[in-house]
Amino acid sequence: MKLNIALLAGDGIGPEVIEQAVKVSDAIAQKFGHEITWKPALTGAAAIDAVGEPYPDATHEVCKNADAVLFGAIGHPKYDNDPSAPVRPEQGLLKMRKALGLFANVRPTFTFPSLLDKSPLKRERIEGTDLVFLRELTGGIYFGEKGRKDNGDTAFDNCVYTRAEVQRLAKKGFELAMTRSKKLCCVDKANVLETSRLWRETVQAMEKDYPEVEVSYEFVDAVAMRLVQWPNSYDVLITENLFGDILTDEASVISGSMGLMPSASMGAEVSLFEPIHGSYPQATGLNIANPMATVLSAAMMFENFGLMEEGKAMRDAVNKALEAGVVTEDLADGGKAYGTKEVGDWLAANV
Repeated sequence: MKLNIALLAGDGIGPEVIEQAVKVSDAIAQKFGHEITWKPALTGAAAIDAVGEPYPDATHEVCKNADAVLFGAIGHPKYDNDPSAPVRPEQGLLKMRKALGLFANVRPTFTFPSLLDKSPLKRERIEGTDLVFLRELTGGIYFGEKGRKDNGDTAFDNCVYTRAEVQRLAKKGFELAMTRSKKLCCVDKANVLETSRLWRETVQAMEKDYPEVEVSYEFVDAVAMRLVQWPNSYDVLITENLFGDILTDEASVISGSMGLMPSASMGAEVSLFEPIHGSYPQATGLNIANPMATVLSAAMMFENFGLMEEGKAMRDAVNKALEAGVVTEDLADGGKAYGTKEVGDWLAANV
């Protein structure tokens, strides 16, 4: 298969972890007889510094013409520490999601047998956890009208959803549940929010089309509690943008490190694959960043093309590295810590 992949390294550790994912992907391509053409493009703070725009038109052209996008991370302290900055790296991320129609963020959370005791949660609470969040990504409070009034003393952010936006996300949730244990949880705050009541009634109306799926409805605060208590009681969860942003970060620590969790943002035409961690600017250039989440994101990318064996080979290499202790400092736990590039080299040699 010939694959044309847009490569958005971004900021901070983004270029370092992306380099390792490319290295492992190229090894997979060589092993299975594929051809990958990588198309680098600017985004985030790097793009602002270069052209004054966090998601330039040239980058959009590269992305929309690609078969998929492999993305690193964005963000820089000089923007984080300046609330009045007129242009911010994160604006590029939101613009990209909207422009590419990336409406469904898919975030799996699973455990690694060799790392069960590294999680902040007890082994007996997390063992067997294998859940997936589908977060709506282009609507809600992040994209609603926002502003200030009363001479700047009052601020507002409007949360708006349409039934169609809920339906397309829920459809993906139902379809995913059918491929797994046929359990779906709709996360909302329907006792308080009108948008949540729209979410709940829309999903309820769709139940008849998926009679094999067992659907539950839970308030977001209850889910936040149960993710810590019994995360393995969940399978597929669907929710709106803000709730999904918070809950998926909470769930990410179950595995033992945010440096291990991949994600995908699905659109009608093109999909984007990225690690869930941020740009971690303090680690930039130190060769200590964990590249495994980015490698596992690339595995999701291969699987999205139907190349399941290729994705499994990448996952197996990561599991072997964890079992062998070939890990970066976030997982070394007092043992030998390997560098970002060393881990990438080891994974590429063991796919």
